[in-house]
Parts: sequence; C-alpha cells; structure tokens
Amino acid sequence: MIDNLEYNTEREHLIIPEYGRHLQKMINYAKSRETKEERNKLAKSIISVMGNLQPHLRDVPDFQHKLWDQLFIMSDFELDADSPYPKPSREELSAGPEPLKYPQNHPKYRFYGNNIKTMIDVACTWDKGEMKEALIYTIANHMKKCYLNWNKDSVEDTVIFDHLFELSNGKINLKNSEEDLSDSSSLMRTKSKYSNKGGKKSKKKYSNNRKRY
Repeated sequence: MIDNLEYNTEREHLIIPEYGRHLQKMINYAKSRETKEERNKLAKSIISVMGNLQPHLRDVPDFQHKLWDQLFIMSDFELDADSPYPKPSREELSAGPEPLKYPQNHPKYRFYGNNIKTMIDVACTWDKGEMKEALIYTIANHMKKCYLNWNKDSVEDTVIFDHLFELSNGKINLKNSEEDLSDSSSLMRTKSKYSNKGGKKSKKKYSNNRKRY
C-alpha cells in the first residue's frame, strides 16, 4: 500500500497551481479525447469550473477571454478545441516586454530637473501675448524655487534670467525685464504648524482630612 503513495515531487508540474491538480487532470483527460466534439464539450465544462474557482475574476474585463487563455496554457497549448477567442501561442507567452526607454538627458543644471527643459521648449512655440508671458514668468519662478531647494541661500533674479536664456537657446530673454520674480522667502515658505494651546486643566486637590466618627 505504501508503494502506491504519490508525492508531489514525483507528480506532474502544475502550470497554474491556483486551480489545483484535479483541474489539471480534467484538462489532460480532455486532451486525450479522440473526437473534437467531445473535446469542445469538455472544454466548456472546464471553463465553467474555472469560473467557479476564481469568482474574484468576474469583475475583470474580458473574464471569459482570460479563462480560455488559461485553459490553453494549462494544456501546454496541446488542447485541440474550438475557442470563441483567438488562441494564445507559446511564442506570445514566452516573449518578453520591450525595454523601457529611459531619458538619457544630462542637463547642465540638474537641480532644475528634466521637466523644466520641456516646459521651456513648449513656451518657445507659443505665440507672443499675455499667455506666453505668464507662462515664461511661471517657469522662471519655478526655476528660482528649484534653485533655492538646491542652494538655501538667496539667488538674484539675474542668475535665473541668464539660465533661462541659456536653456532656451536665446529664445527667451528676460535680462532687461523690469518685472521681478517672487521673493525668495515667499517661495520657500512652508506651512506653519499650529500646536494646541488649550489651557491646562486644573487638577482638583483632594483633602486628606477625613471626618472622624
């Protein structure tokens, strides 16, 4: 009797262990059927069982599509049955995702960040007017705030104007501007924390003198 015991280490590998070994055996049985009509009937029954085993997937878009894909994956793509959806292939499953393209910019003034250069390029494409002028001064104030985050000392507006002129390739020139940027203290102002200043509750003093009877 002991010789007939089965150990998990000796059993067939489960492709999707969440469904259990009994469902894997049902799929293997469906693969062994000779007629396609019988395989189609068994495949639909297996899909129904899979849906009951994974009730949390019912709210997922394309719920049935996911179940059919998992059915063919667990059959090792060997189940010859009709599916209402395109069958997945082994190549699609094994294909890795495309590598992400990380920005390789190495800006001269890194404390401004990469986004500030994008904002400057967009501002250069705008037509002259109040909107463009407002955007340029917003960018300049943001640059001043970034500079102060990097260097806690105060910074002159002329330094920001020079950097803006350089980063815009000479397209934005505020060097002769009569308008000043926001004050450094207002840019670096943080929210003050208010502490509870409630009065202390006076503790009652209890007399140790007790009436003697």
